[in-house]
Amino acid sequence: MIRINDNFLLLPESYLFSEVARRVKEFQEENPEVKVIRMGIGDVTRPLCKAAIEAMHKAVDDEAETATFHGYGPEQGYSFLRDKIADFDYHKRGIDISSDEIFIGDGAKSDLGNFFDILAQDNTVAVTDPVYPVYVDTNVMGGRGGKRDGEHHDGIIYIPINKTNGYVPQLPKQRPDVVYLCSPNNPTGTAMTRNELQKWVTYAKEEGCLILFDSAYESFIHSENVPHSIYEIEGAKEVAVEFRSFSKTAGFTGVRCGYTVVPFALKGLDSEGNEVSLNRLWNRRQCTKFNGASYISQRAAEAVYTPEGRSQIKETIEYYMENARMMRESLTETGFEVIGGVDSPYIWLKTPIGMTSWEFFDYLLKTHGIVGTPGSGFGAEGEGYLRLTAFNTHEATKEAMLRMHN
Repeated sequence: MIRINDNFLLLPESYLFSEVARRVKEFQEENPEVKVIRMGIGDVTRPLCKAAIEAMHKAVDDEAETATFHGYGPEQGYSFLRDKIADFDYHKRGIDISSDEIFIGDGAKSDLGNFFDILAQDNTVAVTDPVYPVYVDTNVMGGRGGKRDGEHHDGIIYIPINKTNGYVPQLPKQRPDVVYLCSPNNPTGTAMTRNELQKWVTYAKEEGCLILFDSAYESFIHSENVPHSIYEIEGAKEVAVEFRSFSKTAGFTGVRCGYTVVPFALKGLDSEGNEVSLNRLWNRRQCTKFNGASYISQRAAEAVYTPEGRSQIKETIEYYMENARMMRESLTETGFEVIGGVDSPYIWLKTPIGMTSWEFFDYLLKTHGIVGTPGSGFGAEGEGYLRLTAFNTHEATKEAMLRMHN
């Protein structure tokens, strides 16, 4: 019989959100009369903005005519979208990023999981704890996780983010080769200030580390001292790759489109100590293993940068952030300890004394018909917390807060 990749056996038996879905399904089958309010998985609920819809219709029409038909597109993405991203997301913020440093993909999750294709197997990896599970699981699949020891893998460096350090990742005592940072953070909902991020960029330059920076939630930032891009920090182009997504920014969770920035200044070393461009390697990887995001989804993403599109997605983002405000204030009034919800659509909620994360999850589901995500599913430091999302309607959010208040 064919041999398998044993690294997959080092993963938890089920993916966090699969277990959440299983428990919710079981509860609904036993209690069909209960109206369940889903505030667990970070999926959006509002429809795509009108500008994106119109652009997709036009793109579909393009595919129906010989003169405008598009087959295989460039693996790096169409220039019409890359140019818009460079201009609006970077140049207008005073950041010098060229279109050729931008790679369009089908969402940040894929590129975050695939980027290690171009990095050496023996690089040590650091992640925060709690953490978005994809960072850990993809490294375990790739053989960099080591053995599983409780909630941790002994081959990965864990950086705790908790109440003691203000939910801000501190520089590690053990030097990693690669570190994953997410700001605004999923799951805690907190965000790193300019000074906090500067410390990491300085550290990475001094230690020769690579930062994989997940800024999928940058459009939710409201605080002036929180950077929207790591490249707002001087020197970051020499040490960081940035991953972004249209999923939460523009509701593209089902459409699938995102992008990754790999600056020309970013270098790695080959086995003989020679400098090699990571941009060149990533381009080679994409050309071999990826055929590009669809023409239709890229036209929809392009429309996000029109005046109409920007106005429409801003309205949707503010809609979700109103939910976050409502949740934060209501839960605080009820007596819960609440983190997040200011620069992100996530609320990080301390469980009642004596309750584990999964116990509180079950309690909310069975008693109030509310679905959250157990904090322990994001790592050992997440035990005793629950994540709630603001991606629901105002009506459902109000109803959920009323249920939890009673």
